[in-house]
Amino acid sequence: MSLYHHQHIQTHRKGFSRRSFLKKFSMGAIAAGTLSFHDLMSVSAEELRKEGRAMILLWMAGGPSQLETFDPKPKSSGAGDKKAISTSVSGIEISENWKNTAKVMQDIALIRSMTNKEGNHQRASYQMHTGYIPSGSVKHPSLGSNIAREIGNRELDIPSIVSVGTTNGAGFLGVDYEPFNVSNPGNTPNNVAATVPNQRYQKRLGLLNRLDSEFAGRGGEVVVKNHSKIYNKASSLVLSPQTKVFDFSSEPESLREQYGDNTFGKGCLLARRLVEAGSTFIEVRSNGWDNHANISEVITPISQQVDTGMAALISDLKDRGMLERTLVVWMGEFGRTPKINARGGRDHYPRVFSAAMAGGGVQGGQVIGSSTANGSAVQDRPVSVADLFCSICQSLKVDPKKENMSPLGRPMKIVDGGKVVTELFS
Repeated sequence: MSLYHHQHIQTHRKGFSRRSFLKKFSMGAIAAGTLSFHDLMSVSAEELRKEGRAMILLWMAGGPSQLETFDPKPKSSGAGDKKAISTSVSGIEISENWKNTAKVMQDIALIRSMTNKEGNHQRASYQMHTGYIPSGSVKHPSLGSNIAREIGNRELDIPSIVSVGTTNGAGFLGVDYEPFNVSNPGNTPNNVAATVPNQRYQKRLGLLNRLDSEFAGRGGEVVVKNHSKIYNKASSLVLSPQTKVFDFSSEPESLREQYGDNTFGKGCLLARRLVEAGSTFIEVRSNGWDNHANISEVITPISQQVDTGMAALISDLKDRGMLERTLVVWMGEFGRTPKINARGGRDHYPRVFSAAMAGGGVQGGQVIGSSTANGSAVQDRPVSVADLFCSICQSLKVDPKKENMSPLGRPMKIVDGGKVVTELFS
């Protein structure tokens, strides 16, 4: 396969793998919800970049059960065997596997009335990352890619958007906003280091540029332009001292222990370090939440890993004075059924589920919305995916109605519809 054919394979919604990203090189009053649209637009993109606002998405792949996380129903027939425990905020209870998160509840806002219609993993995950239903004609950019495009620091050598694990990509926004995927947080990614002297390295780049120029002269301008962006990003990363952000050796052992000695906990620590270094959007993925069977047994270890990492992240950001400008969002693609099935698990249930938010101007220590006593439906204050996305944009001072032109020649808003959940900011 020609080098130039890689464009169509690598620019897909799963983002760039660490290896494919670098192989290309080696191969050649917002918080209160009161500002008007005019006020929002008066804040320039450059001013927003200087503010250093960022988002960390804690993604629970598979669809976490709201009853075993942040909306326990101890008195319902489908409650399961996990007890509800008190938190640092009087009157707010969560599931017993979340003891560390309970201690920082004063910084967290729970939304217990998320509601949607998509109950298929692929479709729901796509929607919860992009805000759009999958379409065969358009690959929509993820919200993270949109945010990186709007407020990301373009002067950084490190990527503006990073994912610990695979995720949705930039879609029609192009290669500039594809996430850089990390699979082993805490270690410098493979090949992110020059293996030859700088002079020889520069000669190789010069040869690559000459080959590109020849190909462009034969009609390959567009392909060469896109690949040049990738080469330049990879080259900057390889040569930059900022790559030390991926290495945890400078972190105190006690702090690393607080985050947890597992991929998710290390991913959370990497997320804090990346935000501190100037990255705009980081996703940390936790797998194993598709609990159709034996939920009582399997949910405890994964809950405790996320509980440890999430609580440490929020506390660490707060201690460093970074929480106010960093939005942390916990969510998955949908919830689980309020009744336990014959296999001891819970099935897909988008009708009502939970999300959690902290930082970024969000008022912690509150619960927004509620589900019915048996957890079968939203009882109060339904929140849609579009509402949640508009609220995220509000936190980051991004205009959700801004339009980008799709390949079909159709303008598409960052968020299609929805309203800000104003209670989050008051």
